[in-house]
Amino acid sequence: MTIPEAPAWFRRTIATRPEHGEVKVEGARINYLRWGEAGRPGIVFVHGGAAHAHWWSFIAPLFVPDYRVAAIDLSGHGDSERRAEYPRDLWAREVMGVAKDAGFAGPPVVVGHSMGGFVTIATAAEFGDQLAGAVILDSPVRRPDPEEEEGARGKAFRNPKIYPDPETALRHFRTVPDQPSSLPYVIDHVARASLVCVTHPETGAPAYTWKFDPGVWRRVTPRATHEVLAAVRCRVALFRAEHGLVTPDIGEYMYGLLGRSAPVIEIPEAYHHIMLDQPLLLVTGLRTLLADWDHSIPRGRST
Repeated sequence: MTIPEAPAWFRRTIATRPEHGEVKVEGARINYLRWGEAGRPGIVFVHGGAAHAHWWSFIAPLFVPDYRVAAIDLSGHGDSERRAEYPRDLWAREVMGVAKDAGFAGPPVVVGHSMGGFVTIATAAEFGDQLAGAVILDSPVRRPDPEEEEGARGKAFRNPKIYPDPETALRHFRTVPDQPSSLPYVIDHVARASLVCVTHPETGAPAYTWKFDPGVWRRVTPRATHEVLAAVRCRVALFRAEHGLVTPDIGEYMYGLLGRSAPVIEIPEAYHHIMLDQPLLLVTGLRTLLADWDHSIPRGRST
């Protein structure tokens, strides 16, 4: 398949090479990417299930120079180490480990998509007093995220296949759920960053497979997500994709759990993986929100 030439903004952002950071969190090496000067206000981007930090690498540079930006590989994803189990509260501690290591000025804003939105909720519930805010992108409280459903019941994430070369692997890259409007140059970028070279178990030749650990779906969640969301005490915003998984009724439900004091922002024409089909609208929404948060006082929620 021929990938159309990417627009200038995309070529510029991926040409802005990140620094690579590592932090050890409870026995596992956690990889992350960072952009911008140390000592600026911070943003931590958290990817969804079976994804990785490079789902943000064409977006994160658009927040520089106003912010120091980090994108984490949660354990079991990307270039971070794997674990025996993956409870969300441990992923939340990984997010905070990166936040403390990344060189931010003051508490950061954490932005999480899909499964990463649930990790963001857990982070905001446990460490809200150490955050400037939390942004949840199309993470439907009331039902599992699609990657988790597929990992538990489907086939796509059970036994990642091995391919003889990158191009063959790229032809098999799919999002869960699939969506009709993803930008081909964005898909190509995140798919290439999803691959790792391995030794083929039968032939001994170099081969390629996906970086995530299929065991990430073995997790312990001690509290229901709606209970964790209701426990959040820092500033929160909800983003929903017009054609995504946070339907208007789920958005209203989450809004109620947050004491009806959090903005609910819809990204028009977007499907669940907002950064793959409407990246600039997402950036505009986040920039607008952050500009408002920079000069406003959060309204408290009743407990």
